[in-house]
Amino acid sequence: MNPGDKLSSNPAHGDAGQAYRWVVLVAAVPVLALVMGQLVNGLSVYFLPLEAEFDWSRAEIAMINSLGLAGLSIGSILMGFAADRFGVRRIVLLGVSVTGAAVLAASRASELWQLYALFFIAGLLGGGGISGPVTALIGSWFTRGVGLAIGIAAAAQAVGQGGMPFSGAFLIESLGWRGALAAQGIAMLAVGLPLGWLLRAPPAAAPGVPALSQESPTGLPNGLVVGWIGVAVIFCCTTMSVPLMHLVPLAQARGLSATDAGSVLFLMMLVAIAGRAFFGFVTDRIGALQTWLLTSGWQTLLVFGYTMINSVEGYYVYAVIYGFGYAGVMTSVLVSARNLSAPARRASSIGTVLAFGYIGHGLGGWQGGFFYDLTGAYTWSYANAAAAGIVNLAIVGALLWTVGRRVRPALA
Repeated sequence: MNPGDKLSSNPAHGDAGQAYRWVVLVAAVPVLALVMGQLVNGLSVYFLPLEAEFDWSRAEIAMINSLGLAGLSIGSILMGFAADRFGVRRIVLLGVSVTGAAVLAASRASELWQLYALFFIAGLLGGGGISGPVTALIGSWFTRGVGLAIGIAAAAQAVGQGGMPFSGAFLIESLGWRGALAAQGIAMLAVGLPLGWLLRAPPAAAPGVPALSQESPTGLPNGLVVGWIGVAVIFCCTTMSVPLMHLVPLAQARGLSATDAGSVLFLMMLVAIAGRAFFGFVTDRIGALQTWLLTSGWQTLLVFGYTMINSVEGYYVYAVIYGFGYAGVMTSVLVSARNLSAPARRASSIGTVLAFGYIGHGLGGWQGGFFYDLTGAYTWSYANAAAAGIVNLAIVGALLWTVGRRVRPALA
């Protein structure tokens, strides 16, 4: 048995609980896909329409997404603590409602500051109540095979990160950018609210069963573990966010149409679905930190290669190769946070780690637009992404070495 499974086991989970965990996982998938797909990189196909209508720069448009991610960063911490106290279902329903309403309102925006404010609120009170709390809930329901379960949940976000831009590209062509945003906001509310009601907590512990531990399984202070993972995630997500936010405009600059460029990103995220689930399985076998090093090395080595492609066929092939390996990064990050943090503080710990991740996403997306505006090309944007990946590898390697000295390597 993986020590992480043993530490997370809950004797109160009976047969009924073991069956309902699959209801929770299946209900979580569309919620994660719609909300997180929209907020993390759903804006990527709106660059050119917004630029054409308002004459805003790429950096100004990228800042809409960056402020949404800044809201996600703060909201992940606040909503993580709120979920620990008030329950996940209430927080998820709030998150879906706020995000859907904010996206609908954004479809009527006429000033840049309005989009800044709406996406910040959507991240703060919307997405902040989704990813961390839902991941923690899944981690609490599954006593075995937790890596695979979290991998499936992470794959759901990959579906959204590919599906929301891909559907957005087609909606923009037929409805314009305002109609596209409105349609995506309505879909979020119509699908997310009913499914959110199904996300209930696991059965309470039976009398005489010890409460969940407040201590980190590594023996290190929980705050140190969470902070260490979080700092690594900043650099990790800086690397990750550049293709997510700037692959579509990069491909368009090389002559691809909006739908072709969107389909490249969609293909990358389709492959990522399999990659996130597969590397969740790998974490159950070799350890989460080891898997994090493997997948981070993969994306760091290959990310700059996107700047060397000039054909749609080349982008398709590269999207498959890059997408499968990069996909395992967030799975291994989430499983690392779940396995190494105190069980009783799981939602707030995962939320804090995700907060650092959204900071990295925001920085990566913003610097991609900034250096494009500065140089007229994406060379420096993608080079910076590779450099951030190298820093991440050093930090994760140091954490693995430290944990390995205190507990059995399989724990990680």
